[in-house]
Amino acid sequence: MHALETQGLSVRYGDTSIFADMNLTIDKGKFTALIGSNGCGKSTLLRTMARLLKPYQGTVLLEGASIARLPTKAVAQRMALLPQGPTAPEGLTVLQLVKQGRYPYQSWLQQWSKEDEREVSRALETTGLAGLANRAVDSLSGGQRQRAWIAMVLAQGTDIVLLDEPTTYLDVTHQIEVLDLLYRLNVEEGRTIVAVLHDLNLACRYAHHLVALRDQAVYVQGKPEDVVTSDMIQAVFNLQADVIEDPLYGTPLCVPHGKGRRLGA
Repeated sequence: MHALETQGLSVRYGDTSIFADMNLTIDKGKFTALIGSNGCGKSTLLRTMARLLKPYQGTVLLEGASIARLPTKAVAQRMALLPQGPTAPEGLTVLQLVKQGRYPYQSWLQQWSKEDEREVSRALETTGLAGLANRAVDSLSGGQRQRAWIAMVLAQGTDIVLLDEPTTYLDVTHQIEVLDLLYRLNVEEGRTIVAVLHDLNLACRYAHHLVALRDQAVYVQGKPEDVVTSDMIQAVFNLQADVIEDPLYGTPLCVPHGKGRRLGA
């Protein structure tokens, strides 16, 4: 059984078609990265799979079941989404933010429990934020703030985690910090990770599976070493580049052509 699957998926904004008849599978327990040029629909696809957008046609399956037919809380207990650029109310502490991840388990019959407490504590420990639990979210560095949002998602206790551009606006140190965390969640805890990523080289380094989007469809998908070629980069990103082997990880490394100063020039 796949974690997520789209069957004949079509999405429109008004009269504008974003996707048409898209068939895509997301393997359980893998780290999948969605890549493509700006405006190709990566975020729209992620939001549609998370049931935030209603398809014009087609179906999204969550672990084999039509997501449209599942109760909202049932979806939230199986899949979590971290949107792009989330914001927290001024003065909200890290602990208060992370506790919001337990909302899908609350009801007038089921109030805050020891299980909720354990999941929140575990999320803070996993993200290295236990010592910052009482700090205001808006007082944190960019990397710490993103980890706080990821901790909220982890507290939700789902096996499937979707993230829309989790490294946007972060410097390279904090990008690596966040991606290392997601890698650990995938490898050590077996969570299915689906992330929209802009940095192709980092996507190759961290993801098991790449999905490249172009012209309202999946242009190519597969292992990074099978997907990332000079021809793909030209077709998807309209960029000339050479692809070499990363000397540290053995994954594809994109070297763009440009007007930079050449060695010896």
